[in-house]
Amino acid sequence: MRQHWRMRHLALACFLLAPGAALASDCPTAPDHSERIAHLIEDIRAAPNEMQARTISNRMWEIWADAPDEAAQAILDNGMSRRRAWDLLGALSEFDRLVAYCPDYAEGYNQRAFANFLRQDFAAALIDLDRALALSPNHVAAMSGRALTLMGLGRIDEARSVLNQALELNPWLPERGLVAPGGPLEPKGKDI
Repeated sequence: MRQHWRMRHLALACFLLAPGAALASDCPTAPDHSERIAHLIEDIRAAPNEMQARTISNRMWEIWADAPDEAAQAILDNGMSRRRAWDLLGALSEFDRLVAYCPDYAEGYNQRAFANFLRQDFAAALIDLDRALALSPNHVAAMSGRALTLMGLGRIDEARSVLNQALELNPWLPERGLVAPGGPLEPKGKDI
């Protein structure tokens, strides 16, 4: 059994390291989690406090980060590890591989957008966030990321609108302070 496990992981490693080995036609269809996300959105909107909302948000992240297969999961996990270590170019390389392998998996675009956002390449981030939201319209994290990206581009009215849409789905988002009184996205006519 242990030998089988080693061989399986060795084969997966060889697959992941082989340039051009991952073809989009090889990636299985990403699971449709829209119903589960819709239920979690209902739950988070009814959450009585931030602690419960955070627990629900973590469950959403588990769903979004559920890649279509082991190869995609390994690439996603490696890219996220590189991003957390601030190896943004390495992370981008991994997310490029993921998007090429699984072009219909929203989280690949969302994670690549986050890496580009951290690099302050807001134009590139916005393209990927738009694609992530086209694939997963209720991806609240991609929505809030899109609002932050639009802020980075100086498109304040659009940022406010997108963040308000995200807050309709999850009123507990950490970014909610941006539209609060005194926040940079405070609604027009509400300032003192």
